[in-house]
Amino acid sequence: MQLVVEELLGTPVADHRIEVVERKGVGHPDFMCDAMMDAVSVALSHTYLEQFGTVLHHNIDKGLLAAGRVEKHFGGGRVIKPMELIIGDRATADVGGKEIPVAEIAVEAARGWLRKNLRFVDPLEHMTYRVVLEPGSEELTGLFARSEGILGANDTSATVGYWPPSPTEETVLKLENFLNSTDFKKEFPETGEDIKVMGVRRDGFLDLTIAMPLLARFMRSERDYFVHKEVILKRMRQFVSWSSPFRDAEVHLNTLDEPGKGLDGIYLSLLGTSAEDADSGQVGRGNRVNGLIPVSRPIGTEAAAGKNPTSHVGKIYNILAHKMARDIYESIEGILEVYVFLVSRIGTPIDQPQLAGVQVRPAPGVRVDQLSGRIEEIFERELAGIGDFCASLAR
Repeated sequence: MQLVVEELLGTPVADHRIEVVERKGVGHPDFMCDAMMDAVSVALSHTYLEQFGTVLHHNIDKGLLAAGRVEKHFGGGRVIKPMELIIGDRATADVGGKEIPVAEIAVEAARGWLRKNLRFVDPLEHMTYRVVLEPGSEELTGLFARSEGILGANDTSATVGYWPPSPTEETVLKLENFLNSTDFKKEFPETGEDIKVMGVRRDGFLDLTIAMPLLARFMRSERDYFVHKEVILKRMRQFVSWSSPFRDAEVHLNTLDEPGKGLDGIYLSLLGTSAEDADSGQVGRGNRVNGLIPVSRPIGTEAAAGKNPTSHVGKIYNILAHKMARDIYESIEGILEVYVFLVSRIGTPIDQPQLAGVQVRPAPGVRVDQLSGRIEEIFERELAGIGDFCASLAR
């Protein structure tokens, strides 16, 4: 491995005059699609390990969540057409004549995620499932058959990770986590899980726009909706003032609402997700692996969710780059900001990236050449332990 360490010039993201950060919450259709496809990958990995002692070739990263149709009214509603989850791409279904029930495993993994994460979505009644999983190409499947130990990368891929998060990023992430927390849902059971937070910072002012539906079963009228909304908005603003370093911040909720238009002027949901009737979801359109869409940062375009955890660098390097960046920042004094770049070449063992690069913003008085030795040690340690790292991803 040839590691390139260079000084990062310019201004840290947190000191830029503008910054944009987005977070899609657990009930957002894109988040749902990512999470369910990854749950399928984990379930298949467990099955392969139990039956064959190794993770076999699979990539479940071409999923689509097609919106259904519902009828809503104050006090409730009904599902007219269920949502449909299309589970796609590749999975090993036969080894030496022994069949693996990949379709059944995939559907049950998706249902299990829904049961755990969405209070009002019945995975049997409110979702249908279409499994489109076929065996992989001979060349890619052969990576698993002919390799021992560390596998070759099954794609040429570029990824980037960074640390530390900016105050804007931390605030956006904390806010969505709070709004979808068990405590908040106990306090405000009328709120849905489909939450999107957009943070826009201009100098020291943070403007937060939140979309979060209120549940029809809890709303008696349009007036009732706006009364609940005002109480919830007050709680959001209170949380931001307590948990955020920003003294100058504004919070907006459901800005499309318009009093006087009845059901047409409010964000009401039957099941807590817009996938019920308004918005479909797709793998790769949601958060990056650190839980954010950090528009002001360099970010990779790989969809990590659902990719196999032993050879697909689109998952492995994506997560590893963030882990390395954090390790470097927390282990070495004198660093203000760090970015890690990892690039694979298809067929080359994953512990031998084609490019390993680090951009470091040193503290005043610190030179990059004083840091490179320690950074290289961290890289060597992480790549030497990549087998254990991949095993943790499979779990």
